[in-house]
Amino acid sequence: MNVVVVGGGLAAANAVTELRAQGHSGDIVVVGGESHPPYERPPLSKGLLLGSAEPESALVHPREWYDEQQVDLRTDALATGIDLDRRRVRVGADELPYDRLLLATGATPRHLPMADASHAPVVHLRTLDDALALRERLTEGTRIAIIGAGWIGLEVASAARQRGALVTVLESAPLPLRRVLGDEVATVFADLHRRHGVDLRLGVQVAGIERTDDGVVVHVEGGDPVVADALLVAVGVAPADELAARAGLAVDNGILVDAWLRTSDPHVFAAGDVANHDHPVLGTRIRVEHWDTAIQHGRQVARVMLGGDDAYARLPYFFTDQYDLGMEYVGHVDPHAGYDGLVVRGDLSARQASVLWLSGERVVAGLHLNDWDAIEPLRAVVGGPVTDAVRDPAVPLADLA
Repeated sequence: MNVVVVGGGLAAANAVTELRAQGHSGDIVVVGGESHPPYERPPLSKGLLLGSAEPESALVHPREWYDEQQVDLRTDALATGIDLDRRRVRVGADELPYDRLLLATGATPRHLPMADASHAPVVHLRTLDDALALRERLTEGTRIAIIGAGWIGLEVASAARQRGALVTVLESAPLPLRRVLGDEVATVFADLHRRHGVDLRLGVQVAGIERTDDGVVVHVEGGDPVVADALLVAVGVAPADELAARAGLAVDNGILVDAWLRTSDPHVFAAGDVANHDHPVLGTRIRVEHWDTAIQHGRQVARVMLGGDDAYARLPYFFTDQYDLGMEYVGHVDPHAGYDGLVVRGDLSARQASVLWLSGERVVAGLHLNDWDAIEPLRAVVGGPVTDAVRDPAVPLADLA
């Protein structure tokens, strides 16, 4: 069996690692669009920006590993077409045959047309090269404007402030991360950034973006303009599913896959940010743009390719580090259904707490703030029933597991 992997990120690297670990000896080709071997993305908005980590530390494997494992790693390469009937992937002038094809094409940053049209110093953060270029700008006294108070926007704000930059964050929602965390926990992050000197402007609309001789001006409806040396647009990402769509695979907010990460073609699989997965535990489709899912998808899809029959049932997990706050989150709150209960153990205002989200009779998500013993009890509780003990904040989290 020969395997072609399109995409040079974390899901791709973990898939080929698992294939070899499971004893697969057939040909493996990895087609990646960047010049670097596959790497992890969390350091891009954390250690790399802070200057506490260098690019090599983000690599999943050094380039030599791929040679040692007889993996044909093609960097700076672009897959332009898939022939599902003939089982071929077109890469430049080559047609690569496959028995199994993994699409791990990831996602691309969303752009703001007014920002692109301004020709101002606008940056996005998605790649290793993006992070290194942005790090050069984060110096003492540099003025950084950020549109978007999601995970990337806030992590960059944290790194920028710690490097002495002056930071303004513009967000249309009334609280950062409100859609993910709800008002109570989102308020913790708003207060955190303001305490560290971020000019956090919530519930605002950007009216225009203008290039100046030495930077950029962001005009805000009904408010003062923001003058900055550079502008980061951090308004989310879109799944890179165009290649799959052109081939005739089923797509809808990503490549549609079943519980085993199989696409609408039985020889083609998808994993990572681009996969819209029919989750067997959550009972809904979910597309997750986080580090842990890319790793675990990659490992699981390799086992399925080799004949394994276990569905991917792991709950989503992500983490963030901002200033002196560390957080881990497990589970999923459906953005449409929402939640109908929140149980807090500890003190949110002191940033030492755990939180459970309840929906009906089920615990759907949980997180901790600076409580590093809490993540395994959270994993044990999330997905389970809502009991009287779960609802009682006086019952220690560890006693619920």
